Amino acid sequence: MELGWLQVVVLAIVQGITEFLPISSSAHLILVPLFTDWPDQGLAFDLAMHLGTLTAVVVYFRDELAGMARDFLRSLRERREIGDSRLAWAVLLGTIPVGLAGLFLGDSIEQHTRAPLLIGSTTIVFGIVLWAADRRPGARSEHAVGWLDILAIGCAQALALIPGTSRSGITIAVGLLVGLSREGAARLSFLLAIPVTALAGGYKLVQLGASPEPVEWTPFLAGAALAALTAFLCIHYFLKWLTRFGLMPYVVYRLVLGAVIFSIWL
Repeated sequence: MELGWLQVVVLAIVQGITEFLPISSSAHLILVPLFTDWPDQGLAFDLAMHLGTLTAVVVYFRDELAGMARDFLRSLRERREIGDSRLAWAVLLGTIPVGLAGLFLGDSIEQHTRAPLLIGSTTIVFGIVLWAADRRPGARSEHAVGWLDILAIGCAQALALIPGTSRSGITIAVGLLVGLSREGAARLSFLLAIPVTALAGGYKLVQLGASPEPVEWTPFLAGAALAALTAFLCIHYFLKWLTRFGLMPYVVYRLVLGAVIFSIWL
């Protein structure tokens, strides 16, 4: 199947923006074809989107990731907590619940949770959760996250398999509820996105390897590059504006989007 360039551009920008904003990328990628009547973009393009957003977050946090990796390896050798080794362990442990949920429930969730009215409901409900969590942010950074904190955030992250929840939205919300600052909760959410996106991309790669679908390299690479650029800018400006505006703009957007979905499909 040949993708039109308008479809490539729109889907790449939508993926790059919604992957890290608390508004649910999965919901938007389901809704875009419903509104436009475009054909499914295929496994190869889905993989390109994951590679693009993964590249963006790794490049943006490259210095933090280098420090986390160094301290993690030292902590293994010396069997004690060193520098950012706690944060590295937190990211790994916080990925386990969503990894297990995706492994055992992923196919079932994919088949039964794509209805527009369900997406409208989750968009509104978790928008309200985000609003409640943002009312009283804490003061701790991501470096001070505790083990019970990361357990709660990791379990909440598994809920993001349901379209409309938003992985970044639910992890930021729970991060705020356990006492992290807005920036600390957001940065932790973005770090947690790295292993999750890598796992999702790996799963898509396995699916693509078992599929006879041909790979169209030009839209594949163009989509990945545009998604990476959009996601990088999105992370940068989201963190820059977060302390100024909080999460209320995204709450309002979610409520309006949910209302639009209900008005169309009811």
